[in-house]
Amino acid sequence: QVQLVESGGGLVQPGGSLRLSCVASGRIFSIYDMGWYRQAPGKQRELVATIRSDGWVNYADSVKGRFTISRDNAKNTVYLQMNSLKPEDTAVYYCKSSLGGQIYWGQGTQVTVSS
Repeated sequence: QVQLVESGGGLVQPGGSLRLSCVASGRIFSIYDMGWYRQAPGKQRELVATIRSDGWVNYADSVKGRFTISRDNAKNTVYLQMNSLKPEDTAVYYCKSSLGGQIYWGQGTQVTVSS
């Protein structure tokens, strides 16, 4: 069982920045693939960015060049640095871990981009 706890969400003006963190329980964090997803009201949950255990990263086209995913295996933490935020980035952001068929989700953190 892996527990994921996200933090770092909040209200930010357009053009601003936020950094989300997701701390995972367990002692084998380094072998999990990790990802950030988001869900806006009335929309399906969508991929934002993923980082594999080998460090390979992937981004949704809508966030390329603005968001950066990273991980610190010593701290069991994955980060999402979000810059140049837009109102359309408003959503609940979820952390996901996966290893084979084992998938775990965090409870989500709200990001609101508004003036």
